Formats: sequence, structure tokens, C-alpha cells
Amino acid sequence: IDALLPLGRGQRMGIFAGSGVGKSSLLGMLARNLTADVAVIAMIGERGREVQDFIQKRLTAEARQRTVIVVATAEQPAVVRARAAHTATSIAEYFREQGQHVLLLMDSITRFAMARREIDLAAGQPPTARGYTPSVLTAIPSLCERCGRIEGSGSITALYTVLVEGDDFNEPVSDALRATLDGHLMLSRDLANEGHFPAIDVLHSVSRLDADLLTPAARDNAQRLRSLLAVHRRQHEMVDMGLYKTGSNAQLDLALTNWERITAFLRQGHTEHSSASQTQTALEHALAAGSPA
Repeated sequence: IDALLPLGRGQRMGIFAGSGVGKSSLLGMLARNLTADVAVIAMIGERGREVQDFIQKRLTAEARQRTVIVVATAEQPAVVRARAAHTATSIAEYFREQGQHVLLLMDSITRFAMARREIDLAAGQPPTARGYTPSVLTAIPSLCERCGRIEGSGSITALYTVLVEGDDFNEPVSDALRATLDGHLMLSRDLANEGHFPAIDVLHSVSRLDADLLTPAARDNAQRLRSLLAVHRRQHEMVDMGLYKTGSNAQLDLALTNWERITAFLRQGHTEHSSASQTQTALEHALAAGSPA
């Protein structure tokens, strides 16, 4: 993330994925490794076992000491689940007003949208796409826009997990959030099935603030890696079938030569930590011409 999809203070980012692809695991890694004065974690509509597992296993003892946790599990009424999202955001706003830098993690904003849908349908509002009411699609940006940075004061950096129904990344909630947030991390089921974690699909993910957060050299390295990933994705079937002849495409030759280093760079264990400088060094190593290390 630091090298290819940087996250800055006050930025709002979505983690988009279907069920069982590693959203909560990635959220736990970010909660452990991101630096913030206070963390506010909102667990909306999750199973009770998952909440307990996240708190006890995903967060270190040090992280728990500076974390506020707001929980509304799946069996809670829709009103409680919807209010929990606003409560967590209000707590984050309080700490921001004290001049602190806050990390807000919400798992998941889709369950907030589902709770609002349930409330609105019971109130008689007409359903639209996927049964969502018009007010749901206006409630999402109004909630997200409360986060951000105040000049000369604190900030709220927000990460929202988005449960993509049926792996359809164009369903209404996902579509509304992509237009609202400052970037999105798309998780790939294919990568997860291969045991590649975190299963971030770099080519379909974006950080809208990368130009402000990366140096020109770092941006150049990130673009070079994206180019290698793109050419490998386009041509991997020819390579697998043995139809590609070495020397036909210099970019593909470099991608194939460095593929083990590239995939190793894109993977990270749940307990591993890498500083920004270490990440840039690893990226330069992955891009270096020559035989695989």
C-alpha cells in the first residue's frame, strides 16, 4: 500500500471484496501498523465471534490501549446498527476536535447501508436498484464526508470495508462509495484462492492522493511495476501454453524474469511490518533487471 496505493492523513479509503477474501484480515494489519493517536473501530452487522476474534487476535495489547471500539452485531435491530456507524464517526470527530489524528475503521459500511435500507422500507420508502431506497445512497456520502482533515488541527483517516454482493463491483453501494471516497483497494478472489495475501488487485485499485504522497521517483517505480503487472496479465495465457518466444516483448521478458520477486513484494504476512523506506527498497529490488534473486 505504501508504495503503490498510499494512504495519507485525512484520506478516506474503501476496501472492496466479496465474502471470505480477507477484508477483516487486511483491516487488522492496517490497524496494527498505521500510526495514529487514537483508533476508532466500528464493527457493524458482524457476527459476535468475528468481533471477539478481531479484538483479541488482530489487535496487539498496545493497539487496544488507544482504541475505542463500537459494536453492533448482526442480531441487533437495524436502528442500532445504523446508529453505531454515526456514533463511531462522532467519537472520531470528538478526538479530531482535540487536535488528535484519528484512524476510523468501519467493518462494514455495507451493513450500515443494509440497516438503512431495512429502516426505510419499513417506513414506506420505494425501493430502487437491489432494493436500496434513494435515501440510502444519500446517507452514505453524508456519513463519509464527516471524515477528513481540519487545517491546523486534527484529522480522521477512514477505512471502510465494502462487502460486494455476488462479487459485483458495480452494485449500487459499491458504485456510490467509489464516487465518494478518495481511493479504493479491490481484493481479488482469484488471488485469495492462490494463497496470495493481502489479495489486493493493484491494477484495479487506486489512491487519488498518490501524486501528493509519493515522490517523483517513487511514482515512477510504482508506474513501472503496474506496467509489468499489466503486460503479464495480458499475456500470461500465451506464456502458460508455451506460445511466447523470449525476446518478442522486452517488458514481458522483464516481468517473467522478475516475477518471483514481484509477487514476493506484493505479499505480506499478517504479523509482518515494513516501513516506507523498507518498502521502497523492496520495490526497487523487485524492478531491478537481471536474473531472479
